[in-house]
Amino acid sequence: MESQLPISIKVNSLLSEEFSTLESIANRLESQLNFQTMTAGWYGDENNILNLCVSIESPEKFYDISIKTHSTVKSEFADDVIYLPDQMNNLHSCFVAITDVEQRLLCQHPKLLASFLDKKLIKVLNLIATELNFPPI
Repeated sequence: MESQLPISIKVNSLLSEEFSTLESIANRLESQLNFQTMTAGWYGDENNILNLCVSIESPEKFYDISIKTHSTVKSEFADDVIYLPDQMNNLHSCFVAITDVEQRLLCQHPKLLASFLDKKLIKVLNLIATELNFPPI
C-alpha cells in the first residue's frame, strides 16, 4: 500500500510538454520539500497533518483558476500564486503559475528550470507557513 506524502506537486500537461524535464524536477522537489517541512517541524501533531496539493500551472490555466475561485476564501500571495486553505478538512490547495515572462526565460535557459522552481516553491511554502504559524523551511 502506497501512502500519500503531505505535500504533493502536480504539473500542468501543457507545461510538461514544453519542458520535458519538468515532471522529474517536480517529483524530486516533492520529496525534497516534504523532507524539509518535516525537519522544520510542520508535522509534529500526527492527528493534524497538513495535506497540501501544489499545482504548477500555465498562465492561461492559472487565469481560469483565478476566475473560478474569485468568490472563494483564498490568499493571493502574489499575482502568480493562489492559496486555498481548507482548515476544516486540512486539505489545502495552492496554484503557482509559471508566468509568460518566466516561460520565455526558461525556454532560453532550460538549465535554470530546476533551481528556479526550487526557489519559487520554497518561497510559496514559506508564505503558507506564515499563514499557518509553522516555522519556515
